[in-house]
Amino acid sequence: MPFFSQLQQQGRPVDFAQLDPEVLQVHIPPFVTRENESQAYSAFSKVQRRRSFIKKKREKPNAASNQNAESKEPETEDISVPKDIDLIGLPQLCFPGGLQLASELKEERFHFLVFTDVFGNRTYGAVMQYYKPVQEGPHYQNGHWSASKTGRLYTACAICIISKYAYFSALKDCLSCLLVQLKTCRGSDFEERVKEFAAKLALVPTPPPGQLHLVFNLKPLQIVLPSKEDLDHPIVDLDLHLPFLCFKPKQVLQIITCILTEQRIVFFSSDWALLTLISQCFMLYIHPLQWVHTFVPILSRQMLDFVMAPTSFLMGCHIDHFEEVAAETNDLILINIDNGTMAFSCSPGNEIPKTPWAASECFLKRRTELQIHYDLQMSHLGVGTDINDVRMQRRQWQQKLNLEIQQVTLELIVNIFREVNDHLNYEHRVFNSEEFLKSREPEDQLFYKKVLETHIFHSFLKERLNRKMDAFTRMELNTRSEAHRMNPMMDFPRRPTMQEMARKYSSPENRMSKRLGMSMPNLVQERPVDLPLRQASLKKLGIENALKISQKPIKHFRLPDFPPPLSYHYVQNYYSELINLLGKAIATLPPEDSALLARYFYLRGFLNTISGKRLDALSDFQNLYKTDIAIFPTDLVKNLVDSLQRDERGQAEKHSELKRLISKVKKDNEKDLVKTDDHVKKFELPKKHMQLEDFVKRIQESGIVKDVGTIHRLFEALTVGQQKQIDPEVFRVFYKFWKETEAEAQDVHLPAEVIEHLDKNECVYKLSCSVKTNYGVGKIAMTQKRLLLLTDGRPSYVEITKFRDIEEVRISSAPLLLLRVPSLKIKMSLRKEMFEANLKSECDLWNLMVKEMWAGRKMADDHKDPQYMQQALTNVLLMDAVVGCLQSQKAIFAANKLAYFDKMKSEVPMMVPKTTSETLKHKINPSLDLTTPQAVDVLLYTPGQLSFSADADSDGNPKLWCALSDGKVVVFDAASWSIQQNSIQVGASRLNCMLRLDQHQVWIGSQDSTIYIINIRSMSCNKQLTEHRAEVTDIAMEERSDRFGQVQAYSCSADGSLIIWDVSTLKVKKQLQPTSDALHSIKLFNGTLWCCSTDYILELRKNGTLHRKLKLPDLLRDAPTCFSSFLLFLEKDQLWTACVDGGELLVWHDRDLSKPFHKIQLPDCIGVSCMIKVKNQVWVGSQGRAPGKARGKIYVVDTEKYSVEKELVAHTDCVQALCSAEDRYVLSGSAFEDGKIAIWKVE
Repeated sequence: MPFFSQLQQQGRPVDFAQLDPEVLQVHIPPFVTRENESQAYSAFSKVQRRRSFIKKKREKPNAASNQNAESKEPETEDISVPKDIDLIGLPQLCFPGGLQLASELKEERFHFLVFTDVFGNRTYGAVMQYYKPVQEGPHYQNGHWSASKTGRLYTACAICIISKYAYFSALKDCLSCLLVQLKTCRGSDFEERVKEFAAKLALVPTPPPGQLHLVFNLKPLQIVLPSKEDLDHPIVDLDLHLPFLCFKPKQVLQIITCILTEQRIVFFSSDWALLTLISQCFMLYIHPLQWVHTFVPILSRQMLDFVMAPTSFLMGCHIDHFEEVAAETNDLILINIDNGTMAFSCSPGNEIPKTPWAASECFLKRRTELQIHYDLQMSHLGVGTDINDVRMQRRQWQQKLNLEIQQVTLELIVNIFREVNDHLNYEHRVFNSEEFLKSREPEDQLFYKKVLETHIFHSFLKERLNRKMDAFTRMELNTRSEAHRMNPMMDFPRRPTMQEMARKYSSPENRMSKRLGMSMPNLVQERPVDLPLRQASLKKLGIENALKISQKPIKHFRLPDFPPPLSYHYVQNYYSELINLLGKAIATLPPEDSALLARYFYLRGFLNTISGKRLDALSDFQNLYKTDIAIFPTDLVKNLVDSLQRDERGQAEKHSELKRLISKVKKDNEKDLVKTDDHVKKFELPKKHMQLEDFVKRIQESGIVKDVGTIHRLFEALTVGQQKQIDPEVFRVFYKFWKETEAEAQDVHLPAEVIEHLDKNECVYKLSCSVKTNYGVGKIAMTQKRLLLLTDGRPSYVEITKFRDIEEVRISSAPLLLLRVPSLKIKMSLRKEMFEANLKSECDLWNLMVKEMWAGRKMADDHKDPQYMQQALTNVLLMDAVVGCLQSQKAIFAANKLAYFDKMKSEVPMMVPKTTSETLKHKINPSLDLTTPQAVDVLLYTPGQLSFSADADSDGNPKLWCALSDGKVVVFDAASWSIQQNSIQVGASRLNCMLRLDQHQVWIGSQDSTIYIINIRSMSCNKQLTEHRAEVTDIAMEERSDRFGQVQAYSCSADGSLIIWDVSTLKVKKQLQPTSDALHSIKLFNGTLWCCSTDYILELRKNGTLHRKLKLPDLLRDAPTCFSSFLLFLEKDQLWTACVDGGELLVWHDRDLSKPFHKIQLPDCIGVSCMIKVKNQVWVGSQGRAPGKARGKIYVVDTEKYSVEKELVAHTDCVQALCSAEDRYVLSGSAFEDGKIAIWKVE
């Protein structure tokens, strides 16, 4: 709510000396209440806390008492002000340069204030100074009142509006309108006119976050209140290009660097308004990072001692005080706005670092593309004749430019901190700052060392560890290079690739590309060669390299003209009119425009709240909750629920939707009492002995490896022959060896002749000493794909073998003079001659490593799963570190504990059935960034869009949606099978079903009885449907009967209920209860609805009445089983059913459901979990018997021959999810012991 004060001088005008300003009026809402309905209510409600502010009454000349003037105590009067407003320093800030009388009339001036309380909350002020004449008459001079006339004098008055929101331009416009009124009003009407002005502004609601701006008429101008872009985004109501007009681009970068490194910064200018506006621009430039220190953009001359503060701050002073401030203190950054210069008074060791080079170069290039001169861009347009039209045209230009500047500065922040995520451990909330620093370019080290110690960066880390989906995260995801997008799928330990190695020794421009991902213009698209790509028909679109700046359409909602604002009756009528206007807007809005609809519900709910219509407000907020939960005002609704009277609460309880909303508010209240863990730890080496559990945690924190099974094997290796605990010194040596090996790999320099023979994503992971081989003398290098020899002398490339071509690896002894030296022999399928290397003491280790890589490669090829190769490589590097750490005779024996795949090859047959191998295309792991595998509960494939709007936040590629345990949804780009979205959290319960309803939304049914709606473009979940009372088990959609028909969705739940939804409005059209048993799945065919329950399959008519019922066959009723899934083949009049614990499919005639006419036996099947129809086949996901233990099996059944065509085995746990990708591929997901997704070719 705005806060208003008028200030005027007090004192004796002797030679226009500096005077002391004082407060004359204070106006704060509410201005009218029901209790004072018959009269204007001036300051504040009676229930509001207040305190007294004592000011002196103005002294009037009195000839009779002149002699006692000096000794007389001044009279005082009491002004009541809100308790949380401090008026002591406000007069100084309203007149920061001091207050003097003037002999001539000066034009009005504006400036802006920012106040920060002890909790860091900011309020904002707009101040207008204007001059008015002092009444002619006797004046006070030299201690006596004189009756002689003086010339006309002018005194400055100031009117200040204080608001919680940074509406700098809007408040300035409001004060300009007030000035027009004050110039024509009589002195006696002055106070009333100001009060009416304040009361009018108090009627204006604040627009909710989004693309809805409010417009109101404050004659002679139309005032626009812009909204925030989203909840986390600050309001932008100023000209963001001002710093670019005042400073060169490199200076802008310097200032941003000073802010990020938390320097003590002072801006100087002769214009008080510029001090605040420029400072606020820089606060917006670093968004979403936040300045958390002292922020006082205007210091009056009485407050100059503030710059002596020892902590970080950002302040502003008049240019007249530049020399004074510079001389008094050290370690200040002095920035002169007027001439665009910077001065540093930094002590040695506290120098200002340079902005990271790559990010800086990108920013400077983007800056040259900005068009920041309005007159140049609008020179071709005619002169507007309507002031409001001219202002609107300028505002639209400024909004577009502001958006472009925000994108450019956000890209700068993203490019600076892009790789922070690579050094975070989310499970244990650890940031490995040491490793992050090592990965920076040498010239950027100083910058990052300083930034990493700041509060700004610490807060940023908290938000990253909380996986906050803010502007930074969205841009970082959208501007990732293809290679970076593939990183989660290719989780090798970090080593420089051949492409990076070539770039390292090339031009700086190429080095810049690595740091910036895909954000640099004209950056060449990268792609690893390991993973198979989807074919072009699945709509693979390239990444747009240029920075995409899309301006979403803005809607303006015009408020009605203001009523007499000091009359309760008129104010209530005004609110009623505004509520009616919003009701009409809601009624006429197309249902698909849900974003705008949500903003209207928000505004109407707020207005109903302040009008005392609590139940109407609650209903609006319930509609808002269903439409866009992102802007749901939780605190406001909590207070609203708490304020309900008994009879109102009783009425609310009668409405199921309002009852659910009240229940939700109560639950959220209880959740708020539980303190969330938001600490950030730096990785530190352990100082005491570690048992297995603590060791697992420490290794995960270090970033060496995440997989718990691998860490358990490492624990066994490091504790061979001793007590099962890890000595901290052993851990330190192991960690040091691991990191030294990483560092050595960074220094490996391969000649261009070698690099050109290797794939661009290959890395050298192990390099031997110089050894004698039958291919020559040199060093053996191991990449993730092959072994090669780097010959001594003139370096040349000699390939030894690819791991997939190895047939045998063994150790033998080779004669060397009188000795027998151990040598490694490798037999290859492509060469008759065996490779032999005299590796001496390294022979045993290389034997283990090569065998493990060979076994991993074979597993990866057989199972079409590249993760086996990744795991084998990790095992090999851990072997190397264990041997280097232990340095004893037992080192090789210990390293052998990590030879996981080599042991599997020896102990368990690795053969994959031929049918499986031929049908399986690829496997992916949605749990790759987690410490343990998660069950794949649901899969959904969404086709690509041939065209998608430019303002879409995501591309048009096809996607694979994967629901994991505990409400996690992982999204893959199905054009490359790379992870597009690591995790979207929808609730905290198991997800049972997913369905795409149109190009914009995916519905997800949860065990917590909620349907979550994900926006496909923004990848966010802002809508929920909460009408079900039990877990939602399936969702189906009815196709439109014609292009104008409404789309309906059906959802069922475990309590047997069925809800029909209007998809466009998200409203319940009908609620049915066809059975009291749990419903597992539903399907729509030819206008009838088929429902699968435990013992029945029901066919319902459109009106919901039961048409037919199929019972579980008698031969199965005695067994503890139930229906698991069913399929309908209308062209054949057939119904196919399967049971949870049955190994057979039953085929029924649609016209005779009394008994099945055919039974299809599934060999070695324990139970069926899911079925889908693909072309003329039925794919069945199940749990099958296999030697040793049960495994996940897929049966491909021919619908013509009623026979099993294929048995596919690629999962080590039950197959519980199947989906089809355009009838060309089938994707299967398994339970948690396997947790992987297999991609199968459909014939």
